[in-house]
Amino acid sequence: MTEDIRICFIGDSFVQGIGDPGYRGWVGRVLEATGKDVTAFNLGIRRNTSEDVLRRCWQEVAPRTVPGADNRLVVSFGSNDMVEEDGAVRVAPARCLDNLATLLDGSRRRSVAPLVVGPPPVVGAGAGHLARTTELADGMAALCRERHVPFVPTTRHLAADPVWAREALSGDGAHPAAGGYRRLADLVLADTRWQRWLTQPS
Repeated sequence: MTEDIRICFIGDSFVQGIGDPGYRGWVGRVLEATGKDVTAFNLGIRRNTSEDVLRRCWQEVAPRTVPGADNRLVVSFGSNDMVEEDGAVRVAPARCLDNLATLLDGSRRRSVAPLVVGPPPVVGAGAGHLARTTELADGMAALCRERHVPFVPTTRHLAADPVWAREALSGDGAHPAAGGYRRLADLVLADTRWQRWLTQPS
């Protein structure tokens, strides 16, 4: 009998794939390359912060999981948290990390295997945003290590990637087109933590 693997991808507009003319984003490209028969759900929403994702997570994930199935959750947020509005970031870094910890703890209680993909950089938001997002990503990585949750870093890699930067700046300053999302997908697919997480039963 075929194993029932269900993967929910939850997060922001990068998860949703905004900017990709083919509407595949990095999530679609990763799924194409898995080589496994999975049931996948893209639950990305534009402008969502960690607060937004935490608030809606289990309302949306629970109906898409099945008792006895191999239920999994890929989480990616943080870029919107670090955007400044009216002189302050939308969500403080410590609060963002608390939200991630709460989400991961909830995932464990529900027997849903989590994996975290680090926040991509918003090229058009400037050096300050990149510094904040990079520091946040480091905090996320440390938190995931403490909880033995795989974390795939993206922030530094994509900030130095000319394809990501060129496509983002030729668009809305944040979201790349197909080439940039391919670069992000390649980071995920090449990471041994993703490979182990996908191939080992949850």
